[in-house]
Amino acid sequence: MTHRFSRRAKASAAALGAALLIPTFAAAAPAAATTPVVSCTSGKAGLAAKLTKDITAALANRKGTVAVGLYDRSTKTTCTLRATTAYDSASTVKVTVLATLLWDAKKHNRYLTSTETSLATAMITKSDNDATSKLWKQLGLTKIKGFLAAAGMTRTVPGTDGYWGLTQENVTDEQKLLQLVTAKNSVLSDSSRAYILKLMGQVVSSQRWGTPAGAPSTVSVHVKNGWLQRSTHGWRVHSLGAFNGGGHDYMMSVLTQDNSTMDYGVTTIQNVAKVIHRDLVPTTATTALYVPTSKPSEAFVATPADR
Repeated sequence: MTHRFSRRAKASAAALGAALLIPTFAAAAPAAATTPVVSCTSGKAGLAAKLTKDITAALANRKGTVAVGLYDRSTKTTCTLRATTAYDSASTVKVTVLATLLWDAKKHNRYLTSTETSLATAMITKSDNDATSKLWKQLGLTKIKGFLAAAGMTRTVPGTDGYWGLTQENVTDEQKLLQLVTAKNSVLSDSSRAYILKLMGQVVSSQRWGTPAGAPSTVSVHVKNGWLQRSTHGWRVHSLGAFNGGGHDYMMSVLTQDNSTMDYGVTTIQNVAKVIHRDLVPTTATTALYVPTSKPSEAFVATPADR
């Protein structure tokens, strides 16, 4: 009897163990990843829903990984998509380099030298890489990190070994930078902000693609773009833009990677920009819209040979 009970107990234990194994194994299966979605809020009735719908539609069937940031002071409108995803900055970091130069000059109560002015102009208006490298080296990582801290750009990581184009940036921090450039604050002086906007408004035509696409002629356009091809994640194509006029004061950052070609990334950005401009700024049938160059260009950014 004892022997028989023992066998039953063992059988029950074995059955229980087998039963326990099944749910344990099932629970180990990974959960399905959630696809990021466009999220908008606005102080203007109906605008958030319209932007959410239209930006989502603009990105439908587009391959690649896209991050979007939008802020309009006039209507207190904000839109985000993959706001904290990090991207190699390519040439868009040049706005940060100029802002750092001006921030540091302000701290030391001095004007830019003629050499610095020439380098800054070439860096922004023509995306000159040699000029950028000279300013990056002159400033050094300590000053660059100092500006990032002052600007609250806490998730931006400067590229090391002089590879400024590999700075890690995200939409959240780029939007913080554009907000500093476009409104009075304690980090950048009014004259510094005006200087940055002036240069971003004088970018050569072949590099004025991206976020300006579809901007009404009633708004002023300030832009800085960048692109970079690497063995992983294909082409990175980015565009930062600040726009003012038509009763609106807005800025947008669109960062992309995993593009098959540069032109593909440019088209993705411009599809997003066109619907944002259309939804934000009322136009008439006679309003001219900005049409970017059909042959976009940018400057190649230096990267390590093995990456």
